[in-house]
Amino acid sequence: MTDMLPPTCGFGARRLGGGQVRFRLWAPAQESVWVAVEDGPLLAMQRDPDGWFEATADLPPGTAYRYRLSDGMLVPDPASRQQAEDVHGPSLVVDDDSYAWRCPDWTGRPWHEAIIYEIHPGLAGGFEGIRNDLPRLKALGITAIELMPIADFPGRHNWGYDGVLPYAPDRSYGTPTDLKRLVDAAHELELMIFLDVVYNHFGPDGNYISAYAPSFFRDDIPTPWGSAIDFRRRPVRDYFICNVLMWLRDYRFDGLRFDAVHAIPEQDWVIEMASIVRRTVGAERHVHLVLEHHNAASLLRSGVDAQWNDDGHNVLHVLLTNETNGYYADYSHEPAGQLARCLAEGWVFQGQRSAYLDGPRGEPSIGLPPTAHVLFLQNHDQIGNRAMGERLTVLADPAALEAALALQMLCPQIPLLFMGEETASETPFFFFTDHGPELAEAVREGRRSEFARFPEFANSENRELIPDPNDVATYDASATRAAPGGTERSDLYRTLIALRRDEIIPRLPGSKAVGARTIGQKAVEATWMLGDGTRLVIAVNLGSDPIAYRAPLGRQLFPQYQWTGTLPGPATFVWLETTYE
Repeated sequence: MTDMLPPTCGFGARRLGGGQVRFRLWAPAQESVWVAVEDGPLLAMQRDPDGWFEATADLPPGTAYRYRLSDGMLVPDPASRQQAEDVHGPSLVVDDDSYAWRCPDWTGRPWHEAIIYEIHPGLAGGFEGIRNDLPRLKALGITAIELMPIADFPGRHNWGYDGVLPYAPDRSYGTPTDLKRLVDAAHELELMIFLDVVYNHFGPDGNYISAYAPSFFRDDIPTPWGSAIDFRRRPVRDYFICNVLMWLRDYRFDGLRFDAVHAIPEQDWVIEMASIVRRTVGAERHVHLVLEHHNAASLLRSGVDAQWNDDGHNVLHVLLTNETNGYYADYSHEPAGQLARCLAEGWVFQGQRSAYLDGPRGEPSIGLPPTAHVLFLQNHDQIGNRAMGERLTVLADPAALEAALALQMLCPQIPLLFMGEETASETPFFFFTDHGPELAEAVREGRRSEFARFPEFANSENRELIPDPNDVATYDASATRAAPGGTERSDLYRTLIALRRDEIIPRLPGSKAVGARTIGQKAVEATWMLGDGTRLVIAVNLGSDPIAYRAPLGRQLFPQYQWTGTLPGPATFVWLETTYE
């Protein structure tokens, strides 16, 4: 553990005032480095004993530059704030202070008010397209927008998890100024805006760091994405902490979602980062930190707000679809009981063995507040990591799906929707990339071989049906379109979100789970004590048969029709309860 002092964020090109720009690069494997200004001078950089190179020059914003290594190789700035072209081309000097914020006094919203909407920026029309869509999302009741990763990636389109320049918004989405306009517009509508960031790996195309700083990586830990990043080193830790601070301070994001944090060997980095954020950014603002992890309760007690609840999604998916392939096999035994555990305790796996991971998964989550868990029925992974990118709208019974989304929207866990859910979209969301020919072939074949262990893709002929990630048609087919029943689904979301806003959210602070039990093969009753002493009771039946059930004595919040004495199937009923019979 380090002393958690805020780092000096001097990576890359920073304007100092008076026209001066300071360039800093950590290149411990190099003896000499120059700033190569496009159509301009070659500026020698001074090296210190720790491998830091620095140079200062009088240059205007928009100046294009690269670093020239000792062997003549030209590389982009690993802390580039904007690229002139793609990831292999020159970086640009950016004036971070030139944007005039329209909402400089915005301090955010508390975490328990979050109703999150996940967006792929490219499919949504870039930063401008999202900005134009904000009024619609606000009218739906959304309170927080979450962008999939925007770090500069190779090509014209990508999920974002192949980014190689974490400080530079991808030019296909817009400029840094366009991004700030989006954040400003969200705040003008009192919407939070979050960003998904990837610090567990770099993409396979366009990462030049190993050429001048091979010690940035370690060769003793394999990962599915290549060399592990060496978070034991101070410059590496600071590189990512400073990136966190950039998004929160320079762009005024309200929070970050950290992808696959379990793949970072040094978990104490998360604690250090959270401590620095709380002391340098969060004192005067609501700033929220959310993890994707294998159920790390200890991190949620160390300055992090919440974790994506994969267990909750997985068991609901099994109940809705009866699928048990892949990681769903871990949730195939008594899924109703597992759902009850998720609602009562947060997670299914709290240290026991996962057959899919072939090892223990998770830590005890009892005692964490319900809001420490982000609950979703779909997200980019859970749709896009399917071979054919199917949504639940084509996999599940519509009535059961609506019962599940009522549970999601009215239980005390934080709800997240994926773009298109609110209009019952049936269009697939595929995995897509835009790599050069050699890497494109490897990605295509790797994608198809990944599904060879599934019975439906056991033969090569069927695997050929899996869309080519690099084909532009795969990207185009992922565009969200409303289904014929989209208006009715939107109306349902509006009703549920209004109930959450008026009846649940004001009572969430101080809430805790009381317990949950199975009441049928696909049915569960769960109870929470809310912060004002009211009990919230939800009975959900995802099966088709009605169930004998004694309803609590309380005010029925949902649905808006009278209780008839049995729990229909499928359906979700919700009560606010003050007394028992």
